Amino acid sequence: MTTEHLTLNADRTQRCTIYSPSLAWVDSPSSGVSRRMLERDGGEVARATSIVRYAPGSAFSSHTHGGGEEILVLEGTLQDEHGVYGPGTYIKNPVGTSHAPSSPDGCTLFVKLRHLDARDAERVVIDSRRSQWRQGMVEGLKVLPLNTFETQNTALVRWAPHTFFNPHRHWGGEEIWVVEGVFSDEHGDYPAGSWLRSPHMSQHQPFSREGCLILVKTGHL
Repeated sequence: MTTEHLTLNADRTQRCTIYSPSLAWVDSPSSGVSRRMLERDGGEVARATSIVRYAPGSAFSSHTHGGGEEILVLEGTLQDEHGVYGPGTYIKNPVGTSHAPSSPDGCTLFVKLRHLDARDAERVVIDSRRSQWRQGMVEGLKVLPLNTFETQNTALVRWAPHTFFNPHRHWGGEEIWVVEGVFSDEHGDYPAGSWLRSPHMSQHQPFSREGCLILVKTGHL
């Protein structure tokens, strides 16, 4: 990966859907760490959304999060000087924090960089496998809130098979990462590994015929 400015799916006023397994892995500056880039605006330091893969024994040098970071561990185990994070763990590193992440056995992560408000200063670590989920707004939905700051919300949402939600508009936009199963709306079907971005005031009617688990972020676009 060069330090040249890269603009990829960076217009947040546009709807975007990507099936990440169709993307090539791109090497990072750290040996053994590669990524599939979903959106990016910048050089090596960039506002970015990526799938990041650590080969066993790989590490990233200590760095500071100038615009904050959100991570969901998809597979394997990530660690840093603050702790060890297994599959299903959500981590929010606020603006100005630093760490030196590594993975002795390898891992795959969903990562968002440089999009947090500087006032959103609380570090958050939530293991979704050991947390109490809430009943959602309709039958068949279970919700695990992860982070809330003013209009921005991040949560995991589990859909039982044959669950249908009401048509709604996205105030401040909505971003979805499909962790498991197949998520759907009137525009299409999105299997695990899909990333969707719906801009401010867009509308859809989501559902899941076979059930799914999604990471949802709203109000940040």
